[in-house]
Amino acid sequence: MLTFYDSKGLPNPDRVRIALEEKRVMDQVIVKQVDLWKGEHRTEAFKALNPSVTIPLIVLDDGTAISETTAITEYIDHTYPGISLTGRTPKERAVIHMMQRRGEQQIVDAIGAYFHHATPGFGPEIELNQNKAWGEAHLAKTLEGMRYFNDVLEQQPFIAGDGFSMADITVFTGLEFSETYPKVMVPVECTALLAWRARIGARQSCQGLTR
Repeated sequence: MLTFYDSKGLPNPDRVRIALEEKRVMDQVIVKQVDLWKGEHRTEAFKALNPSVTIPLIVLDDGTAISETTAITEYIDHTYPGISLTGRTPKERAVIHMMQRRGEQQIVDAIGAYFHHATPGFGPEIELNQNKAWGEAHLAKTLEGMRYFNDVLEQQPFIAGDGFSMADITVFTGLEFSETYPKVMVPVECTALLAWRARIGARQSCQGLTR
């Protein structure tokens, strides 16, 4: 069975969990929780699996370890039948990957930089070399990203067009994290983004997230 190293409540492992839930294969996966607040991702045992010391991580039956959330999602999407999360045609794949990368840059990575540099983050033993000005700059970038995706969703029902995809998963988990930990809320004037978030949050795959 596939082994999934998870850390509930954080956007990148949440992205993988939603993908697995969308494929309806969680019962085919061994889940191991990693406590980032306690630095469990920095142990020698975990480094042996993933030298980048990042979560999420999956390990296949043959021992192959795959990190990086997009790579993991690609593996899941092309291994299990069901809904397509990464696109079926060259055009769909290109647009989904473009929008998913924008979701990473403008929401997930941006709010992550703010969390790690301009707030206590995971605590002083984990958050080394903080740069508050860098973090504050990424808070502004996050808010700009929210407004950008609001504009997108005023024109189409999903982040990458007419169908649900990994781009929606990325933006949704970034917003969930943003409001839960650094307490950065979606601006009230972003009505299209807020309505979309409510719709995505109602999906069965998105209801098991622990906050």
